[in-house]
Amino acid sequence: MDRLMKWMTEKFAPRMEAITKNVWVDSIQEAIMVTLPMIFIGSLITLVSILKDFIPAMPDLTPITTFSFGLLGLFISFLTPYMVMQKKERHKIKLISGFTGLSLFLMLLSPTFGEDGSVQFVLERFGPTGMVAALLVGIVVAVVMNVFNRFSLFSKDTKLPEFIVDWFDFLVPIAIILAGGWVLIYQLHFDIFALIISVFEPLNAISQTLAGFVLFNFIGVVLYSFGVSPWVMVPIFYAIWFPAIEENAALVAKGMDPININTFETFFSGWVGVGGLGATLPLAILFLFAKSKKLSSIGKATVVPSLFNINEPVIYGAPIAFNPILMVPMWINGIIIPVIVYLALDWGLADIPSQLFQLWYTPIGISTYIVSGINGLVLLAFVLLIMFVVWYPFYKVYDLQERKKEDAEAQA
Repeated sequence: MDRLMKWMTEKFAPRMEAITKNVWVDSIQEAIMVTLPMIFIGSLITLVSILKDFIPAMPDLTPITTFSFGLLGLFISFLTPYMVMQKKERHKIKLISGFTGLSLFLMLLSPTFGEDGSVQFVLERFGPTGMVAALLVGIVVAVVMNVFNRFSLFSKDTKLPEFIVDWFDFLVPIAIILAGGWVLIYQLHFDIFALIISVFEPLNAISQTLAGFVLFNFIGVVLYSFGVSPWVMVPIFYAIWFPAIEENAALVAKGMDPININTFETFFSGWVGVGGLGATLPLAILFLFAKSKKLSSIGKATVVPSLFNINEPVIYGAPIAFNPILMVPMWINGIIIPVIVYLALDWGLADIPSQLFQLWYTPIGISTYIVSGINGLVLLAFVLLIMFVVWYPFYKVYDLQERKKEDAEAQA
């Protein structure tokens, strides 16, 4: 264990931290973060729509979801190149880069044009289905715009106004980007969405298996236990979670059963991430009863945020990160709980989530009921019990250790 800790501390964690601070990775994360309010709006509509069961005359609010969460790909295609340029301090070209990303993304949607001037798009490609395509578009646009930003068609001592110089310098990379899209779509009849589906199909298939479901959670838990923000994995996770819940909702709308267990709702709104990634709520509650003054204080400070699935205070305050005594139970829960939840949903003991509900900060139990009903709450109670059982012996050891330190300091 000591060798593992040394390697993770000195080698792995710094390298992962370097990746998360890379301008390209950081820009993608930032682009997704900016879209969260639009995602949350869709979740709020899901919450409000529950009232329709009691008030049948209530109007249909799903168009609000369609034009918020349902346009996720469109937002990402603009924000990704914009954020890259902003972080590289290319402020002159960040807006035009975003607009170029938007233009290329719309072109890649392969719209059909009617003789009457109408345009038809496949609406689902604007949303989560198009998220990966939007990220690729954003990165390509950012790369091209960044390269051409180093050159100018005019000498430094030109007498032309600066805005005229900028206009002409922008023309070349924009023309190259859009001409490339034109060749792909209208000459080669290339369908990027079909390609992405074929590439991601094996990953999607694996992610919806028991092994894939457990692996998804465990990777995030291990990274987090070494202080690396799980947001580094978000582009991959979201590319699977959002289309999965979208497909579940579409199946239910057709009167069929949902099939995708690996969704955001399962991880953070329902059962696996109780208190936050790593299922840390039970530990925060146990700290309230600690004999160590330090841990008792941490429990009082972290239990309320943990109820809202915010666990950075307990991860870095206890700390769990780089603390072998608490890392091990976090890893154990990171394997056992996903296994239990997956099997329970797969066997029909609780409903598989089929509604968009990304309000991960909703207090424990409320979100579970919304996505899975009473049976979901029963499953939640069971996994909570398991979590407490796993955390308890390690908590006792850590509490005793900290209490001895405090007693020694007091005597000194």
